[in-house]
Amino acid sequence: MATPMKEWSKLEVRAVVRFLFSKGTKPSEIHKQIAETYGEGAMSRSRVYQWCTWFGEGRTSLGDEPKSGRPKTSTNEENTTRVDELIRCDRRMKIRGIALKLEIPKSTVHEIVHDTLGYWKVSARWVPKMLTEDHKLQRVEISQRLLQRCQQDNGDEDTTHIGVGPSGDFQANNNLFDNLITGDETWVHLNTPETKRDSMTWKHPSSPVTKKFKVQRSAAKVMATVFWDAKGVILLDILPQGQCINAARYCSTLDRLKEAIRRKRPGLLRRGVVLQHDNATPHSANLTQQWLQRNGWEILPHPAHSPDLAPSDFHLFGPLKRHLGGMAFETEDDLISELRNWFDNLDVDFFRVGIHSLLSR
Repeated sequence: MATPMKEWSKLEVRAVVRFLFSKGTKPSEIHKQIAETYGEGAMSRSRVYQWCTWFGEGRTSLGDEPKSGRPKTSTNEENTTRVDELIRCDRRMKIRGIALKLEIPKSTVHEIVHDTLGYWKVSARWVPKMLTEDHKLQRVEISQRLLQRCQQDNGDEDTTHIGVGPSGDFQANNNLFDNLITGDETWVHLNTPETKRDSMTWKHPSSPVTKKFKVQRSAAKVMATVFWDAKGVILLDILPQGQCINAARYCSTLDRLKEAIRRKRPGLLRRGVVLQHDNATPHSANLTQQWLQRNGWEILPHPAHSPDLAPSDFHLFGPLKRHLGGMAFETEDDLISELRNWFDNLDVDFFRVGIHSLLSR
């Protein structure tokens, strides 16, 4: 069986239908030949029968007939004002409801809403948690303290020289970002399905419809703790199976981080580490606070319920999960090896932008 043609036009297909119909071919056979030559999506069976009926009635034109309809007398200033008032009273009102209430066609309401008034219906933005007024005030205070810290390190009273660099990220010549290390935990699955957005492909009008089946993430997964700075990943720590992250385990991870800093960032321990992590229980426990005080590490304040202010959440883990999308690993060792390779192959500018973007947030 011949491969269906990839490029064709509607007029070409209609001309073939007219030719075969004039030779006395039955509509069912015409549809079969059209499907074999141009593909299933070229023209449906009902549409083939419709065109055969038109050609049998004497139609010769292959183009679309101009559509008749009532003149657009309902698109006027009065109806536009009434539609606007209804939408302002109920932002969730549907086109059908407006049309029924005002007794005008849906097509007219659609034109008024989108073309005249410029309304577009959108979903509310998803946020992980509703912040209280105290949370919002805390975010403002911590952000101001961060800017003040940058001012102190710069030896200036303003941030006029903290500006946008060539790559679009905020830059500041200070010690804060030179000494800053950020870290967080994330679950990584052995089988991470590719997202629908990442599987998007270019499609020609005559191309067959693509299908994507829903795939669940594998139950097998590992907990990865990543600590990194403006130069790259310092420590990738994998939680052994059967264990959980508590204060004791987190302090053990900090011990390994300290040793990794000694090897990979000579002099940083002497200058003083500035650690940025969220307010998870293992991070804020008394045992962890005692470890940090004992080692003289400074903690960068982090407002509660604010993943948008954690570089690992807004800059690192998203690209990592997209990279793993569509991959399946047989063992945990294979997955961990892929994680290390991906981190090692990232450009240093990727990490620098992630750390310095804290200023713009």
